[in-house]
Amino acid sequence: MWKVLLVEDETFVRESVKEIIHWEDMGFTLAGEASNGLEALPMIKQDPPDLVLCDIVMPQMDGLMLLQETRKAGIQSKFVMLTCMGDFESMRQAMEYGASNYILKLSMSVKDLRETLVKVSKELSNNGVPQERAIRPASTAPKEKITHPEVNKIIQYIEQHYDQDITLKFLARYVMMGENYVSALFKKKTGETLIHYLHRTRINKAIEYLTDTDWPVNQIGHQVGFMNDNYFIKIFKRMTGTTPSQYRHQK
Repeated sequence: MWKVLLVEDETFVRESVKEIIHWEDMGFTLAGEASNGLEALPMIKQDPPDLVLCDIVMPQMDGLMLLQETRKAGIQSKFVMLTCMGDFESMRQAMEYGASNYILKLSMSVKDLRETLVKVSKELSNNGVPQERAIRPASTAPKEKITHPEVNKIIQYIEQHYDQDITLKFLARYVMMGENYVSALFKKKTGETLIHYLHRTRINKAIEYLTDTDWPVNQIGHQVGFMNDNYFIKIFKRMTGTTPSQYRHQK
């Protein structure tokens, strides 16, 4: 069962969300609830949930700040934001900070919630990333200057937020383009797929940590955005030819 923390200041909304769906039937369990971000943050730090279903506008600490503080703490719980405002800027910021999705509270239905939970469950099960062709080095060679503004925007975002949960869907929304178009455009302009670029960025940063710190391998994996230790080791070996531990001992 995936653990869910429900964070919502309106008691009626909290109770409605809890009652309108059979959580266990969808593989989730409501592990806790809080009325604002200030109350929720220590709960998240003490026992990180798999999913935080979170209102955006709350007293003391709003949903955006809670999401930011959770990421600063190195916790990669999925976030689905609840809003009744239709405020595009708040929703855009939430997606930029790494939220998986958002739901409008005023029009929220069982169907909306079920579809969102199905999506999140799939992301949790397989990390939302496809397999890619094996290569050995995690190349750090600079590429030819990219002149396409949207591609540069994506590259800049990945370089600054590689430690967060980044998906093609989010990046497409970020540059306001279709997913298929963004994927093809990025490959055409850079010569590599989006997921490969993200992995290479993360692995190169992991190499820096392996060289410059004595942090445990699993901590380094989490620090660069891999929440699954085995997946981190698998991608690292695929790109460098060695495991993280072997790489560290060779240096």
